[in-house]
Amino acid sequence: MAKEELITMEGAIDEVLPDGRFGVTLDNEHRIICYTAGKMRRYRIRSVVGDRVHVEMTPYDLTKGRIVFRERTPGQSPAGARKRGYRR
Repeated sequence: MAKEELITMEGAIDEVLPDGRFGVTLDNEHRIICYTAGKMRRYRIRSVVGDRVHVEMTPYDLTKGRIVFRERTPGQSPAGARKRGYRR
């Protein structure tokens, strides 16, 4: 049996919630609760209020979603310029 197709939409983060969750307002003015996708967590991609994001949702529950992509914002430092200290 085939899996259902995921719905991909765009929105903006408007609230940071506990436990790695975010409040996201979609472009169609609906507000959903999202969590960060595993690859974004693995590569430590940080999301803050105001970031534009792409969200995947299942057709079964349209109130929850997964953030799969964070768009680059102008004026952000390039990926190579890290200000991180030594990490074991």
